[in-house]
Amino acid sequence: MIQDYLYRAWAYIRHLFTSWNTGGEGIHSPYLFYLVRLIIRDDNHYYSWAAIEQRREAMLRAPKLVALTDYGTGGQKHFNGTADCKRLVSDIARSSLTPRTDAQVFFRIVNWLSHEAQRPLHIVELGTNLGITTAYLAAPDSRNTVITYEGSHSLVEMAQLNWRKLNLNNIRVVEGNIDDTLKQQDLPTIDLAYIDANHRYTPTLHYFDTLKQVSHNKTIIIIDDIHHNPEMERAWRTICQQKEVTSTMDFFHFGLVFFDPHYLHRHYRLRC
Repeated sequence: MIQDYLYRAWAYIRHLFTSWNTGGEGIHSPYLFYLVRLIIRDDNHYYSWAAIEQRREAMLRAPKLVALTDYGTGGQKHFNGTADCKRLVSDIARSSLTPRTDAQVFFRIVNWLSHEAQRPLHIVELGTNLGITTAYLAAPDSRNTVITYEGSHSLVEMAQLNWRKLNLNNIRVVEGNIDDTLKQQDLPTIDLAYIDANHRYTPTLHYFDTLKQVSHNKTIIIIDDIHHNPEMERAWRTICQQKEVTSTMDFFHFGLVFFDPHYLHRHYRLRC
């Protein structure tokens, strides 16, 4: 565990020296320039954010003890390595939830894609956790469909409680070992996917390759924690080299993957 923390610290320092603190300058594809300049860098707030953040705060204060199941995949960040363990909800929220700023970037991307497509979107999330990031993916447009995958029943229950509190009815959760359930589902063509499940090389590539098969040119795949450990960083480099991938953006905490053949083949390191 300490090795991963040291690795992330070193990776962050390296990222600071090799990334651009840019508002889009230097990005040659107009579409991606717009994405960075007006979407990711947007500082406007949306009305639904306050309610979602209230649920985050409730999770951070929750004294409830829940049993978690790890299928031996390392899927939940900061698991203690046992097959089953009990943890406070507040501890899970503190160590595992996607940061507010990152989740709000994802909200803006979904909002933008909804506007561009002018139709309901199909969104997939791998790793529901407490459902806070799921809420950010579902909130931009109630017509969109979010399918989210989670292995631990206790987390599914807590996530569903949060969605009920937020009146989000466009989320469908698939419970069970993601390695199995993802193969069993007949997924529609997806517009956006968020991978925050097993933080290892082989499963991450498996998830990406599975979702790639149901993607189209305008699909965006978000991969969380791309510098979480050496395996995740190697997985990210492998994904960047795949022939179907035309451009990527590395924001350190997460990466964006694009498939549009009209984009210049560039891999950007940026600061959020």
